[in-house]
Amino acid sequence: MAAPSGRRGRRLWAALVPAALLCLAARATEEPSTADFDVRPGGEVHSFSRSLGDYTCTFTYSAQGGTNEQWQMNIGVSEDNLLFSCSVWRPQGKSYLFFTQFKAEVKGAKIEYAMAYSQAAVGGQSDVPLKQEEFEISETTVSHKEGKFRFELSKLMIVAKTPRDEL
Repeated sequence: MAAPSGRRGRRLWAALVPAALLCLAARATEEPSTADFDVRPGGEVHSFSRSLGDYTCTFTYSAQGGTNEQWQMNIGVSEDNLLFSCSVWRPQGKSYLFFTQFKAEVKGAKIEYAMAYSQAAVGGQSDVPLKQEEFEISETTVSHKEGKFRFELSKLMIVAKTPRDEL
């Protein structure tokens, strides 16, 4: 499922997804993992990756301007092992770097929902989603759209469905 369209749908997802991610973290069979990392400018392509059991989330980007920014990646698996979540964000809210490209990739699961934001909710501010034409979602990746992406990124959220063993 792609990101919802229309304001009403976005508000609904904006309310439901954080709650679902919190439930995932609270009910994980393996401890959810939060890791800090620096997003570095300079135009080079960098990657940051974390794994939890059979699932991996990798954030790859290139950015310009400013200095290093502290970001976080949080991954978790639901208690029933049906959902894998990955969130990448700048805890201070808005990034001041100019992203020339970004891609978040999950391994071991297929994306059910994903959203990218130019500003993360912090201090009474709300998440500000990217326009739908700025990014694309495939089965395993969320990435910028060449020529459409406006260089602002502060948060990515992915909820992916894990493969089920059928008897």
